[in-house]
Formats: sequence, C-alpha cells, structure tokens
Amino acid sequence: MPLDYPISTTTLDNGLRVVVSEDRAVPTVSVSLWVDVGSRHEQPGRTGLAHLFEHLMFEGSELVAEGEHMASLMAHGGRANATTSFDRTAYVESVPTGALELALWLEGDRHGHLLPALTQESLDVQRDVVVEEKHQRYDTVPYGDALERLCRTVFPEGHPYHHTTIGSMEDLAAATLQDVHDFYRAHYGPSTTVLSLVGDISPEEGFDLAARYLGHLEDTTAPRPGSAAPLGPLPGAVREVVTGDVPSDRLYLAFRLPAVTDPEFLPCALALDALAGLSVSRLHRRLLRQDETASGCSASALGLRDGTSVGLLVLDVTEGVAPEDVELTVAQELSTFADQGPTEPELEASRAETERSWLEALAGYDDRADLLGRAVLTYADAHQVNRHLDDVGAVTGEDVAGAARRWLLPGCAATLLYRAQESS
Repeated sequence: MPLDYPISTTTLDNGLRVVVSEDRAVPTVSVSLWVDVGSRHEQPGRTGLAHLFEHLMFEGSELVAEGEHMASLMAHGGRANATTSFDRTAYVESVPTGALELALWLEGDRHGHLLPALTQESLDVQRDVVVEEKHQRYDTVPYGDALERLCRTVFPEGHPYHHTTIGSMEDLAAATLQDVHDFYRAHYGPSTTVLSLVGDISPEEGFDLAARYLGHLEDTTAPRPGSAAPLGPLPGAVREVVTGDVPSDRLYLAFRLPAVTDPEFLPCALALDALAGLSVSRLHRRLLRQDETASGCSASALGLRDGTSVGLLVLDVTEGVAPEDVELTVAQELSTFADQGPTEPELEASRAETERSWLEALAGYDDRADLLGRAVLTYADAHQVNRHLDDVGAVTGEDVAGAARRWLLPGCAATLLYRAQESS
C-alpha cells in the first residue's frame, strides 16, 4: 500500500505552489522554498550565478538589514540553510510554531524584494566568499575537482550539465551588478517557486499564511527552458589520469543514465546499489573482502531532470595494488551483472536500503519538506512522495538487468583515476 503522509496543495493567484503536510508531533514547522533555478539555467560565460544567490539571499533585502534574516530566526529558536544543485536552489528553515509568521514574512521580503539591498558592495563581498569556498572545498581538497572533471567528460560542450554548480570564477568575476539583477528577475518569482510547510500547522492555516505573506509577490520570471534532448550511453570508454597530492589512488567511473523521471532510472539506481552501494553489494564482496584490492567502494545515482542523469562508482585502491587491476575486476563484474542481473538477495537488499533511507527522510520535517518541493518541481505531483516506495517495489530483477545492459557496461564508462604522487 502507498504511504499516507497527509499532503494538501494549492496554487495562489500569482502562481506560487503551496504544499502543507500537517504533523502535530512537535510544535515546530519546517519551511522549504524550492526555486526552479540551478546551474543548468545559466548562460555560457555567466556560470556560478545560481549558487551565488544562495549566499546573496541571506545578505538583506528591502526591509531586512544585512545579517538580520538569520539573526531574527535564531533569536526565536529557528535555524536556516540553503543548497544549490544542477536543477534547483532550495531554502529551508525550521522554526517553533509561534515564529512561523516571522519566517514567512522574511521569505516574502527576500523572494520578492531582494534587489534594493543587492548593491555592488554586497555583490563584491559575496563573490569573494564564493571564491574562498571554491578554494577551500574544491581546489585544495583531495579529489575535490572530481565531479567537475567528470561532468566535462560525460556531457558535451554546451550541455546544461557540462559545468557544475560552483561555476567558473572567471565568469563570476566578469558578472556585473546588472547581470545579477537580471538573473534574479528572470528566475526568482512565485511561478518558479514551491513553498512546502511541514509540521504543526493545518492546510487551511498554511494556505492562509502563504497568501498573506507571499501572495502579493509579482512575477517577472522568464519561461523555463525546455529539456535538453536525452543522451544515450557514452559511445565508448573514456579515461583520464590525474597525479597529485591525494591520500591514495582512487577510481571514479561515471555513466550516463536516463532522466530521473524516466521509468528506467529506478532500475539503474537499484543496479548501482546492488553493485557497490551497500556493504553486501557485489563489488564490496569481491574487492574488499575477497581480493582485498580496494579499501573503499560506493555508488550513487544522481537523478537529474534535464534529459540525462549520472551514475557513479567510487573505489579506493589498496596501497601497493595496481589501479588497472581493480579496473579490470570492475569491468568483469559489470559485464557479469549485465548478463545475469541481480540475485534475489541483492535486489531485496537494494529495495530495503531505499525504503529505509526514504522513510527516515520522511520522518524528519526538514527532509519531508525538501522531498515535497522536489516532487512538485520534478514530477508536478506532491503525492509522489507517498508512491515512491511502491514504484521501487515494482522494479523486477529483469528490469535491473536490462538497465545495466543498456547503461552500465564497461564500454560506457568515463573513468577518472587519481594517482597519489610518489614522495621523493
């Protein structure tokens, strides 16, 4: 049977979509705003702007001084965060019920009236913050540029996913104040936003408060871009070797996958779990326990909306072992898996882990609000969160094998090898 979390939805006259999931377990409410803007919406030569706004949105708006947004929430026992991805920018706040109106008033001001406070000075400050973030999180961290390198390989030049969300620092430095104002007007508005409220609030209360504090917002956004044409599997294996200051040799194998909305995406995700995503998965058993040629092994399916997603295998090579030997073993296991499919225990373990992580997320107010925003933007249906596990349970072993045969063969992999620099 489907899950039955309470979900109520409405759309305000200005186009804002509102989702409420009432849960009176504790006297708090999680407020999530998912905005339909990510790095895929950026233009060539102006990358990094979507992520920049994740910072700018906390730096004051028309009626809120710099620093007051976070300080006001914290003074009332609340907290806030934001993230940017290829497909969206998400803002989440958790507040005691009595501070909900404050949180919505603050959101209404920055989501509709940011530009009066977005000056050259605030732009320069946050641009420097992003440059420092890139230095600390990407440039000086072992393997920190892996996703950037893989995206350039997996997606052709000009594709919306060819660059990652941090963007180019050269592009960011070249962006003018007018460029940034134009980006906000084009992408931030009620028709591009989903407001999710989860917790100590009824649907009627939630809809009324949304209308009161965000119903006045006017929409200036540009039409959302159409989806890029789906890409098939890579036509041949690609390999890149990087030698540098890393703790150990590490292998990344990246595969094109279908869009997250494609029926074949879930079988691909379950295949990756069965191969390397679990402690009982095939590559764990072979590489870590039997051969002892790897010290770590993981897998993930990065579900994306714009035509094509990405699957990843990551393997830490045991010291003294040739990475090429590990690559050969992985290729053998991928071919065998595509030919035979998962065993029933492997499939059940993949399903069980998906169910565990999904239920754990829905139990938390913040994560449930996040998943509701995702469901509306990605599937145009908030109730997808209640159906997801049924969709997972309907995937058969042959579905998984068929997906692996199409998308996860060794000849479709983009391999990135980091080699530890030998000390002199």
